[in-house]
Amino acid sequence: MSKVVIIGPAHPLRGGLASFNERLAREYQNQGNEVVIYTFSLQYPGFLFPGSTQFSSESAPSDLTIRVRINSVNPLNWVATGNELKTYRPDLIVVRYWLPFMGPALGTILRRVKKNSHTKIVCIADNIIPHEKRPGDTPFTRYFLQPVDAFVTMSEKVMKDLRQFTNKPAKQVVHPLYDNFGEALSKAEARTYLQLPNDERIILFFGFIRQYKGLDLLLEAMSILKLQQQQNPSLQIPKLLVAGEFYEDRKLYDDLIIKYQLQDQLILRTEFIADSEVKYYLSAADFVIQPYRNATQSGVTPLAYHFEKPMLVTNVGGLPDLVPHGKSGLVAEPNATSIADGIMALYQLGEAHFLPHLKEEKKKYSWKNLVAAISQLT
Repeated sequence: MSKVVIIGPAHPLRGGLASFNERLAREYQNQGNEVVIYTFSLQYPGFLFPGSTQFSSESAPSDLTIRVRINSVNPLNWVATGNELKTYRPDLIVVRYWLPFMGPALGTILRRVKKNSHTKIVCIADNIIPHEKRPGDTPFTRYFLQPVDAFVTMSEKVMKDLRQFTNKPAKQVVHPLYDNFGEALSKAEARTYLQLPNDERIILFFGFIRQYKGLDLLLEAMSILKLQQQQNPSLQIPKLLVAGEFYEDRKLYDDLIIKYQLQDQLILRTEFIADSEVKYYLSAADFVIQPYRNATQSGVTPLAYHFEKPMLVTNVGGLPDLVPHGKSGLVAEPNATSIADGIMALYQLGEAHFLPHLKEEKKKYSWKNLVAAISQLT
């Protein structure tokens, strides 16, 4: 049995990183290891956090050991946490890196740990070069990378970015399935729960709303479909369900909705979607749309695979590698016309066309594969 520590967001924090880390901890536990997650007492100062709250409203997981320790802006806390972990002497630390802002805190903690000359440190790198650039990104990232022994990336883009900084051992692994949100429901049951129409076509945009995710492109695509329907009244076009919290000023999106008069084509659920609600949104949709402007990888893709929902993704970053065109979904160019054409092509092919491919492709997305890759690096 090994002692494994995971450093990164977990309960009482919320969001995709927390869900991932908790699911990874369970995989290590299932394989007979002693596992502790070290999460943040303060993850972001309020002025840096774009959402309504950083904290989950759901109960803490009873099957996991989570220590709320790390203050991202307090250097004395970094030293104390690093010394605590140095003394604990885990065999392995798996640390998440997604934002250069975390570089000073995590880099200092890991430097303290390395003084025990025992613990191996593997980083799961979600991003090396961030989507939104800020002063200090490069030195903060270099500071973080120095004490790390090896890396796992979940897209070719992040691997290329990593290689601009270091030649340390690294492996690329596909993002495992988010299989911790429950099983799929029938479309009718999910729509009844969410009070959505049963007789409408519905596509889903899911997750935090940020500029790089391209919701504005999708709204423009919906306006193209609306115009096509006006020209051909027999054309069936879908409604767009937007499920997720705005992580930036929503005015751009509200202005587009008004400009294109899309109110009747949209179902807006623009608050944070709790973990217990995720299965309803994914089960209710016909297709999942990811109209990203740029991307490394996306946690929405393995979520869609788990619920066996065909996807439309744009031809950016690692998304086309994860969604084989014509099999698990379709790939469009990151512009409104191509996205609109892709949405209609999904319906022309039909959900049943994609289902066998989704079932086969999702087999690659196992947590055992991720743990095995980390083991090979240590």
